[in-house]
Amino acid sequence: MVRRIILTGGGTAGHVTPNIALLPGLRDEGYDIQYIGSYEGIEKGLIGDYGIPYHGISSGKLRRYFSLRNLTDPFRVLKGFSEADRLIKQLKPDIVFSKGGFVAAPVVIAARKNRVPAIIHESDMTPGLANRLCFSSAAKICCSFPETLARLPKDKAVLTGVPIRDELRQGDKEAARCFAGFKNSKPVILVIGGSLGAVAVNTAVRTILPQLLKDFNVIHLCGKGKTDGTYDHTEGYVQYEYIKDELKDMFALADLVISRAGANAIFELLALKKPNLLIPLSTKGSRGDQLLNASSFDRQGFSVVIDEDELTKELLYEKIIELYTNRSKYISAMDKSSQNNAIATILRLIKENTR
Repeated sequence: MVRRIILTGGGTAGHVTPNIALLPGLRDEGYDIQYIGSYEGIEKGLIGDYGIPYHGISSGKLRRYFSLRNLTDPFRVLKGFSEADRLIKQLKPDIVFSKGGFVAAPVVIAARKNRVPAIIHESDMTPGLANRLCFSSAAKICCSFPETLARLPKDKAVLTGVPIRDELRQGDKEAARCFAGFKNSKPVILVIGGSLGAVAVNTAVRTILPQLLKDFNVIHLCGKGKTDGTYDHTEGYVQYEYIKDELKDMFALADLVISRAGANAIFELLALKKPNLLIPLSTKGSRGDQLLNASSFDRQGFSVVIDEDELTKELLYEKIIELYTNRSKYISAMDKSSQNNAIATILRLIKENTR
């Protein structure tokens, strides 16, 4: 008898890519996989690449600030719950797995109404509002950070880490060296500014390039519209707005990584055991989750952290040299982590809770 699972999650890529990471294992276990997301959210395009049947529902967001959409979105949420309820009755899943985002809440609540077990996953250290609304409806609640366990119902909480796509472990460093055009064997720094780029990070890195390029090659993922033509043809330095297919090769080539501190990004670094320097978004640009994520990785000995408000070219260069000099210490700490086996742990929970 074929077992059916509904995956849900959306709004940002971070609410979708961990679901994608589970697909090979779910297929190996013989699950029929369906996906519920919003009508036209980012999740629709991402999942479409994997041939998974996709079902759209209405989605709204619960905001803590004034917006006229606060008057209309509750009706979208109610419509979404009605549509999710109808889909669950139609698809008859044996289990639901939710990666969060506001589109997922109606699906998890509808699953409980129809006596379908649901497992939810929280990537950040502090659970978001959408996931908190689902706590009472969930059979198990997976989390990424040890500190999060204290914020969850004890009988449901499981520390798993974040599921990471296995393909990221299959990079070819020589393919990346060729792609970047590096003609020497200097160690490589990979700078990841985020999908929209990080102006402060980009500027600080470029300011110290003359010093860095004496000892390192630098691959700089700048974000859309953030490349700087004045640095074209700089030996040892290459910049791209965005990289997709070649990213796994660049990870393989990198000796250390400079990154923001989104949960998915830093757990990729943990899985790949890449010494890393994190520059989390400040509370001026986020709800502060990146600061907490980075703080946890700092405490566990996985990362060097610089607060963006304290970022200077002198401090950045000092911390890069410190990280590279002590890189074996960080690799050893990451190698001992229990948060590195997320896919196997989550697949076990799914099998144990499938009705």
